[in-house]
Amino acid sequence: MRNRKELLKELQDKIGYQFQNEGLLKQALTHSSFANEQKINKLSDYERLEFLGDAVLEMVSSEFLFHENPEMPEGQLTRLRASMVCEPALAYCARDIDLGSYILLGKGEEATGGRKRDSLTSDVMEAVIGAIFIDGGIEEAKKYIYRFVLSDLENKILFMDSKTLLQEEIQKKNTAQLHYELVDETGPDHDKEFRVKACLDGKEIGTGVGRTKKAAEQQAAYEALMMLKERGR
Repeated sequence: MRNRKELLKELQDKIGYQFQNEGLLKQALTHSSFANEQKINKLSDYERLEFLGDAVLEMVSSEFLFHENPEMPEGQLTRLRASMVCEPALAYCARDIDLGSYILLGKGEEATGGRKRDSLTSDVMEAVIGAIFIDGGIEEAKKYIYRFVLSDLENKILFMDSKTLLQEEIQKKNTAQLHYELVDETGPDHDKEFRVKACLDGKEIGTGVGRTKKAAEQQAAYEALMMLKERGR
């Protein structure tokens, strides 16, 4: 079993940034449930860093979209930014680096599946941005955001909007009916896992698994879109 120092080093190697003050990274990864359990050595949790990281992310993503889309009106830019930095999008980015496995959680939060919860991993993603900003300045924070949030944007937006895009794709080509069907539901109430299939006129075209029905439907729609894309080639 790797100790905490080894895990922090592994994460820094993974993100390509070495902290001058490693305590900032540890704080960014510390949930309040863990901090509250440390009676003797009270730790700071990630919430203040998340507040800062949220502002840095909004500024960097706004600048990126402003320059990348010179003809796009303000309202559309606002909607696009919102879809890029919303909770599911950031959780999707966090999964790319397996950020959840590095979070310090209290026993109760661990037992209720907090490590896999989108709301928690997206918060920590922002806290890490805040920590990098304090430790290395705006340019280092920007590098991290460009690499782990703004990269592969076409695919991420496709994933986030998959249900809408699938509906539009099907309406373009035929009058077939699309619906989602719950296949399976497992786990205790606090840690459910849903399996859903996307069906076109009763025929399965994609499957998805998620912690909520909505997340599972989104995954199923994304799989269906990829399948339709392959067929169209």
